[in-house]
Amino acid sequence: MHRDGFPAPDSGLLLTHFLTVADVARSRAFYTDVLGGEVVLEENPCTIKLGNGWIIMNPGGGPTPDKPDVTLRPPTDPSTVSSFLNLRVADIETCHREWSAKGAEFLTPPIDRTAELRCYLRDPDGYLIEVGQATGMLHGVYADPPAGTS
Repeated sequence: MHRDGFPAPDSGLLLTHFLTVADVARSRAFYTDVLGGEVVLEENPCTIKLGNGWIIMNPGGGPTPDKPDVTLRPPTDPSTVSSFLNLRVADIETCHREWSAKGAEFLTPPIDRTAELRCYLRDPDGYLIEVGQATGMLHGVYADPPAGTS
């Protein structure tokens, strides 16, 4: 990996997550000040090391030569989500308490789902973030099947 923490592997690959954001400074503050990430690159693109991964953020925009039919923009409908960030934590109650005190707005407090304790929050652009702590999973108790399946 690059010596200053930028996600550039010497071999193989590293997984990063890209977010199209309306205001880079606002999002950078959320992922560092609230969630405890570390700024690797301020802008172009903003890169935050969060736990053992990276969040990359840039403003939206129209097509480019390498994505000729794609426009990037932040979410517009908070009720419809096709993907979300999943953060696994060791102590969900502490995260919920500390992040709430720093301004995070959770949809609910942590809920015991048998396999895990879980809750969700949104970032400043409305991206959904799941926060989970494995409990039953550690003992062979896994999630219920998705709704609508048997």
